[in-house]
Amino acid sequence: MREVYGNTAGLAPRALKALERIYRRRVPSDRIATPELVRSLAEASREAGRQVGALVHRSGQVDYVMVGTATGLMLPDIGRLRAAQGRFRALRLVHTHLFGEPLTKDDLVDLTRLRLDLVSAILLTQEGEPRSMIWAYNVPERGTNGNDGEKPYEIVGPVAYGHPQPNFGELIRSLEEEFARLARTRKVEAKDGRAILVHVDEKQKSGAMRRAQSRLHELESLAKTAGVAVVDRVIQLRDRPDPKLVLGRGKLEQVVMRAIELDAQTLIFDCDLTPAQASGIAAHTDLKVIDRSQLILDIFAQRAQTRDGKLQVELAQLKYTLPRLGARDDALSRLTGGIGGRGPGETKLEIGRRRARDRVDRLEKELKTLERQRAERRRRRTASGVPVIATVGYTNAGKSTLLNTLTDAGVLAEDRLFATLDTRARRLELPNGTPCILTDTVGFIRQMPADLFAAFRATFEEASDANLLLEMVDASDPEHDEHIRTTEELLKKLELSHIPRLRVYNKVDRLAPDQRTALSNETEAVSVCALDSVSTRVLLERMVEMLEQQTQSQRGERLPSSPVHTVRASRAPGTIWQSPLENLEGSPARSERDNSGSYRTR
Repeated sequence: MREVYGNTAGLAPRALKALERIYRRRVPSDRIATPELVRSLAEASREAGRQVGALVHRSGQVDYVMVGTATGLMLPDIGRLRAAQGRFRALRLVHTHLFGEPLTKDDLVDLTRLRLDLVSAILLTQEGEPRSMIWAYNVPERGTNGNDGEKPYEIVGPVAYGHPQPNFGELIRSLEEEFARLARTRKVEAKDGRAILVHVDEKQKSGAMRRAQSRLHELESLAKTAGVAVVDRVIQLRDRPDPKLVLGRGKLEQVVMRAIELDAQTLIFDCDLTPAQASGIAAHTDLKVIDRSQLILDIFAQRAQTRDGKLQVELAQLKYTLPRLGARDDALSRLTGGIGGRGPGETKLEIGRRRARDRVDRLEKELKTLERQRAERRRRRTASGVPVIATVGYTNAGKSTLLNTLTDAGVLAEDRLFATLDTRARRLELPNGTPCILTDTVGFIRQMPADLFAAFRATFEEASDANLLLEMVDASDPEHDEHIRTTEELLKKLELSHIPRLRVYNKVDRLAPDQRTALSNETEAVSVCALDSVSTRVLLERMVEMLEQQTQSQRGERLPSSPVHTVRASRAPGTIWQSPLENLEGSPARSERDNSGSYRTR
């Protein structure tokens, strides 16, 4: 006889025989279920006292028979055949519900995620006789923008047992034709699928909702950089995050159902999940669950180009994964010695952990070698006496764009987070003829993963030897004050706060005139548009003046005591630094320096 799947423990021989007899039934292509199949399932449920189901192929043959608990049914592994977009699995599930309940969340998850043709429940009476039927099937998207609030399935019934059924074969053929037609006209989606963003915060904090919106906006930018399409955002304000599920259990169930409706494959949490939380959430859904650190690590893994960067990303990923490997199952640890404890030695999980630790040691040695090579390059630059200017700041503030504008470096500069993961250095000649080295560094971000920060700490050694830091700030970002605070904190951690620093407000072309005026009144900063070379004139003049101050300091002359050197700009009409902000109203102006060191605009 064919195998019976699921919870067969404790079943009487009579119940097992009733389950095995279900395999004998055949269902014609125009029926959802025949009276014979319905009676066989009801009889097996009475004998077992549990839900019983059958997966019926379109050919009419029963491929799988399952038995579950009184309230649920677990499907066997049915493989991936016919699971492509626009096609169904060619299997329909017909099963019993002992207490007359409608289709459950698990039924609908099986329908949509496994791409079943149809899911039908036979609602039984207290005596175990079939009373009515209810069924559901997948339906195409109804709007140009996802499902426009509609569910991706349609539920019919309950209808009385014996009531005429729709022609199953014609229904499935028409649905597959409609799905195939939409698949041909559908826009190409993000390569890594669709995701729902989740943010949980403490409701007693002031401005919790505003902060949540800001954090989710940044998380969405990270997701897009990683190649994920964001289809929804979820915010929950609680007294404190749930220690097991982060979200409340009821809210998590709502999120899972929302993912089914929007055909989302991933949940991205705007926090760092503990191993227990990750496993707890995974136990409630088959969706992929990742946290903020995993998302950032994935971006770095995608975009790292140099050997140095790739090694640093791999090291950070291994350090992030190692504690989560060890926390999966204590029963898989090394078998202890003594009576009853002797065993084969290391398990596969322990071998994996040991190999990961060996790989971490090897990566750290390779990175130390590369660190010595960078130190030698910096030593040669220092010996040459050429000043070094490093750009630092929040990710996507425009550091690479400024490097390209000032030096024609041609490095990658995109309007996305973490476009730059490798330090770049280019030669720049200042307006007074002084040569210098301008370096571009990795951008900062709030709540940067600790392992990633430790791995990339060596990258910022380039900035540690700089004569001047240019702190780039995206002035058009509503959260730029928070970005400034994050930059200050990370510079202190990197022990770079003692280096003279000039704040550079970028993207001022996106601001209203009154906002530009307010920024231009800040005497400790410079406002530019990094895409416009004319607007960088005042910045170059500041750089010259601050480097000259350092030269005078080395000769024993007095300098201001503040570590952040400021240069007060003259605001007299006609000065060279007023024209850049005026230029931003029109088309970007281009400038070049002639042999005398002055600029001419073209």
